Amino acid sequence: MRLLPWTGTDGKPCYLSTDNPDSLLSRLADDVEAAQLASAEQVLAGAKAVLGDDKAGERAVRFALVRAVESLGDVLRVAVSRSREGDVR
Repeated sequence: MRLLPWTGTDGKPCYLSTDNPDSLLSRLADDVEAAQLASAEQVLAGAKAVLGDDKAGERAVRFALVRAVESLGDVLRVAVSRSREGDVR
């Protein structure tokens, strides 16, 4: 069972049961994970810039933190999914 990088409409985890890593849904999940990881890199860079700016206001810091928390959630989901698969991509 593969934990997918998104949740259902009810917020519960979605799983994929297949032995085919090249199935359409497996490839879609791989693409979404790659996009989430790339986005997390950008969010991290942006958050570092905001935190390094002494003139950044509360709004900017709060925005950066909210985006960082969202990205951390995505990255953790990818890590959990890959650890369950025994995959170290």
